[in-house]
Amino acid sequence: MRKVSSLASRAAAEIQNLAERTNNTKKPTFPRPPKLKPAKTLGQNPVVSSTGKLQFNDTKFNSISACEKRFVSKPIDHRYFSEILLRKEWYLLLNHEFKAQRLILNTQTAVSILQNQENALCPLRFYVWLSNVSTSLARNQSILSALSNSLYRKGPVLLSAELIKDIRSSGCRVNEDLLCALIGSWGRLGLAKYCSEVFEQVSYLGIGPSTRLYNAVIDGLVKSNSLDLAYLKFQQMEVDNCTRDRFTYNILIHGVCKAGVVDEALRLVKQMEGLGYSPNVFTYTILIDGYCNAKRVDDAFRLLEKMKARNVRPNDATYRSLINGVFRSLPPNEAFESLLRWVNREANLPKVVYDSIVYCLCNNYLPKHAATFLRTSDEQGYVPDSLIANIALSCLVKGLDLEETCRMFEFFINRGVKVDLSPCLALVEALYKLGREGEGNRYLSWMLQEGLVTNVFSYNMVIDCFCKANMMDRAIENLGVMSERGILPNLVTFNTLIAGYCKARDVLKAREMLLMLLDHGFKPDLFTFNSIIDGLCQVNQITDAFDCYLEMVEWGITPNAITYNSLIRSVCISGHVAKAMELLRKMQIDGIQPDLYTFNALIQKYCKINKIEKAKRILASMLKLDLRPDNFTYIAFISALCESGRFLEAKELFSSMEANGCRPDAYACNSFIDALIKSGRFQEARDVWLKYKEKGITLKPMPVKSGALILEKPKMYGWNSKRRAWTFFSMGCVLFSNDETRAIEEFCSKTPIGICLSNLSVMIEWAWWFVRSIFENIGGGNLQNASSVGFRRTNVHVRISWILIAIMSQSGEEMNADFLYHFVGDRTIRASKHIVNPWSYTC
Repeated sequence: MRKVSSLASRAAAEIQNLAERTNNTKKPTFPRPPKLKPAKTLGQNPVVSSTGKLQFNDTKFNSISACEKRFVSKPIDHRYFSEILLRKEWYLLLNHEFKAQRLILNTQTAVSILQNQENALCPLRFYVWLSNVSTSLARNQSILSALSNSLYRKGPVLLSAELIKDIRSSGCRVNEDLLCALIGSWGRLGLAKYCSEVFEQVSYLGIGPSTRLYNAVIDGLVKSNSLDLAYLKFQQMEVDNCTRDRFTYNILIHGVCKAGVVDEALRLVKQMEGLGYSPNVFTYTILIDGYCNAKRVDDAFRLLEKMKARNVRPNDATYRSLINGVFRSLPPNEAFESLLRWVNREANLPKVVYDSIVYCLCNNYLPKHAATFLRTSDEQGYVPDSLIANIALSCLVKGLDLEETCRMFEFFINRGVKVDLSPCLALVEALYKLGREGEGNRYLSWMLQEGLVTNVFSYNMVIDCFCKANMMDRAIENLGVMSERGILPNLVTFNTLIAGYCKARDVLKAREMLLMLLDHGFKPDLFTFNSIIDGLCQVNQITDAFDCYLEMVEWGITPNAITYNSLIRSVCISGHVAKAMELLRKMQIDGIQPDLYTFNALIQKYCKINKIEKAKRILASMLKLDLRPDNFTYIAFISALCESGRFLEAKELFSSMEANGCRPDAYACNSFIDALIKSGRFQEARDVWLKYKEKGITLKPMPVKSGALILEKPKMYGWNSKRRAWTFFSMGCVLFSNDETRAIEEFCSKTPIGICLSNLSVMIEWAWWFVRSIFENIGGGNLQNASSVGFRRTNVHVRISWILIAIMSQSGEEMNADFLYHFVGDRTIRASKHIVNPWSYTC
């Protein structure tokens, strides 16, 4: 693939015709809307605000001058004000703009200027000027909040001697409001020591210690996690004759609750009450969050009841803190059960409670619980808004039975909840992937009728849905529909189609779409080339992929991490790890930082070829770039360690995942369980399965699949042939006149395998191995065939299975017994679970 033209040299006839229709489509023209005329009955004059909204001001109000109205209708030139504020004569220039009425002061203008400055010095200078011109505006809470946020986002702004001199030379000074805003920004940026040092020298600024200033310092120290310094300032207040108020205590209570020291928080509450300050809603909200941080959920619920008993009404933040805290403190299933009991017990709970529970259930990936809760809460009159419905539907599509998801979708629609296009298309995509095209078409028609698909952006989403469902004919068909409706495709449209064909491994069609893209006058971008390179790599045309990479550079498009990741992954799969390492080095030379996917491809390849030490070196390089290993990284190492027989290291590594901030997901747990079972460690695998099943992770059933979880024969016993075991048992049946019980007893007492069965765990392990040998010899290696053919027809084999199930049931291996029963298929086998002595059981 030397040139893009060579890529797109041939196009199918139908696509060429479609391209002609699309090119010939006239750009749609829309009639201009009529001018709005105010109704005479309103008695108001329309004014357009700076946000673009039409407002009406009554003519009898004269508080807003005509010049201010003219200013509101004009956008603020933030770049112009930035240039002024960076000049040495900034104060004089601002005064000039104000006197010329090009700067009309109000809250909205001041907030807008403060929020849209790139240099942190600019908002500080503007506020200094504002505080000298209008004291009332300077003390406005919205303006102070905008100043604090700007100083935090663009800061830090240090209170240097040069800055103080600059402020004083303009005839202004650093006042308490500005100092509190600066201290707040330093605290949020973690500059605790600097906060304390500046506070000790405020007298040089002509500012004396006050309760408000102390509160700002304590708040900054708490936000920078310097609780010891915060306590020091708290104690110092008495020395400076500053009275502690409710704000002081709430700030410090928040700090100790954040640290999980709830008992100290309660002591501070009692001290606060002793001074005559009763706890308010903020105090209780902080305490509830602190109880949850300390995993004292029951105390949090009791505090909520105490709060109501004292006639302190919980607000939305209180309920959110409680619900999020419960999910943070307990396993998801337990958290849901606890909250469900509380909801059923309480009456007239606000809507925020139900919204928060649904959100947390979806955030913790509990779709079944979310669906159940939505249905039960509907009986209590709860109807979710569009935001919650979209979140819920997105979760349900990913993890719930599709029938149930469709019912929940119609449940939302029937209650008048407006669902966005994105979750609707996710449901349609899931239906298409399962072959339920009729239902998908029905929902798609509903979306069209509701007006959700009206422009090029929404059509691109529909085309993307068809591409993900591998329905490329329908995707191309929608491109034609766009042309018929006068909607011109854009570059994203063609990129989506190219990516769809590449994912379907149809590189020829992708090239044809590339020709269409060029015919429409579009230039291929990074996304175009990345899709084609990835498609070529998937069909193992690696040489063409590298040619496309070179051509990409010729077009002036700089490759990114995704480009290199596709190439590195493909050369790793083909076995050329050295070439992959060369690509990694070139990537870094070109100034492109590798991401997690880059390193994972190399780590997985090295682990697969059992070069764990080289994989560790790659991991060390990854950690230097502050990249955190994910589940795929961990499982690559864990699987390699298990295959190398280093089970203790593998187990320790798996156990360390959560401590390192990587919560094992279903893929990680299933992979680790499979690795343990393939290595003959069934009991450890079962322990892991039970542990993470209790945490609410949906895992594959045990055994996951017949060939993986029924154990291979352990090498330590020296019995190197499963067929020999089966032959030995068959001979025993003949010798003892088909008495299965005596045959098994003989097998367990006289063979080197049977002697080891006195150990219960070994017995269970060998029972599974023995059953597998039977399955493989009867069904030719096909367990399902063995179940249906051999076990249903051969009474001896059925009796063997009954005896093994009895052994497992008697020893507490209910799950394994149920699995064996599933293959045997005779319901009478359940009776064997109640036998006291399994060896005495005969048919």
